[in-house]
Amino acid sequence: MHYHSNWLGRVNRKLTSREKAAKRKRNREFMTIFVNGKQKRVRRPPTIEGISVDEFIRQNADPIWLLQHEMYELLEKELKESQQI
Repeated sequence: MHYHSNWLGRVNRKLTSREKAAKRKRNREFMTIFVNGKQKRVRRPPTIEGISVDEFIRQNADPIWLLQHEMYELLEKELKESQQI
């Protein structure tokens, strides 16, 4: 195994490929935020194609789908926009 020392003089071992994969998975699943000056790890909000779910629905939903899922506030916005055009 390969070891290296950190700035405190402690010797750390390198991560195995399994540990690296677990770390990458954690970093994808969680994000770090600050609450009252302290770091907290929270789950990332769900996304579709890199944008938030709400924004994706706003961009892609048709009026029938909005009615079926009782999203009347988005339906009203869409109707106002279509009346202005």
